[in-house]
Order: sequence, then structure tokens, then C-alpha cells
Amino acid sequence: MQLWVGLGNPGTQYAMHRHNVGFMAIDLIADMHRFSAPKKQFQGWVQDGRIGDEKVLLLKPATFMNESGRSIGEAMRFYKLTPQDVTVFHDELDLVPMKVKVKRGGGNAGHNGLRSTDAHIGNDFRRVRIGIGHPGHKDRVHGYVLGNYAKSEMDALADMLGAIGAEAPWLAAGDDARFMNEVALRQA
Repeated sequence: MQLWVGLGNPGTQYAMHRHNVGFMAIDLIADMHRFSAPKKQFQGWVQDGRIGDEKVLLLKPATFMNESGRSIGEAMRFYKLTPQDVTVFHDELDLVPMKVKVKRGGGNAGHNGLRSTDAHIGNDFRRVRIGIGHPGHKDRVHGYVLGNYAKSEMDALADMLGAIGAEAPWLAAGDDARFMNEVALRQA
């Protein structure tokens, strides 16, 4: 079993924030792959289903970004999973908008959701880094990540999320390079 986690903040007021793109990705994957209805568990919302041959549990922590690791750790322990079974979808300032990269391990680059996850489960989990770009100056980062996507970005956002959902079977199968390549091709 794999645990796929979207990072974000709960509540409709945060729904379209760049910081919530992890939640958006999980929602789209759940819809495209016909996962169960969400239920409250592990301090978040969970949905279960299959992607290809793999059983996958989707999790959206309801703990707010800064405490995401509590929810992830609870689900991981319940199912006796290791960090290698966990994939976290999150926003990434250091990637151009709508670029998708996958890596395992690494630092948290100041991302509080990743910092919390590292604290609760270690850092040897897979990350699906979803580019949001950088506002240009560090003083503008807070308002930028907690700001809504612009209307002009909506088509590209929908295309990118659709590509992630459509190519999720490669991710489930452990072929990260093929996943990244196919997502990029769909966005070309």
C-alpha cells in the first residue's frame, strides 16, 4: 500500500491558494481514479482506491500546513508503512510555475509542511514538487504562497493537474522519470 499526501490548509478561504496545490492534486487524482468518498481519519480526510495494480490511500491533513506531519505520521503508523511508502504533493517556490518534478529525500527549503513531515517521519519520502515560481524577493513570499492563483493561470493549472492525474499510474508503479516525462509532454 502507498500513502499519497497532499499538503494544504483546510477551509474554502484557502482552496485556490498556491500553497494548496497539493490538495488540488489529491482531489483530482481521487476524481480521475474513482476513489472512495472522503472520510475523516488520521486528523485529515482519507480516500482509498487503486491506481493501476497499486492500492493507494490519499490523505489531506486537516491540521493546517505547519502540522501536516502529525496526520501523515498517524496514518503511516496505523498502516505500518515506512517513509518509502509515502509520496507528498506540495508547492515548490524553486520551480517555474506548473513544472512538476519528483525526488526522494532532501531538505525542506523553508516549506513548513515539509519541515513538519520531516520531524514526524524523517525525510526519506518521495516528493512531487509542483512549481509555483518565486515572487522575486523573499519579503513577498508569504503573501505570494498564501495568495490565489491568478485568473490567467487557471488554464495552465487545470492542464498541469490533469496531467498529474492522468499520469499517476507511472508514479504508482514507481517510475518517477516516466511520470515526469509524460506530465511534461501533456503540458507541451
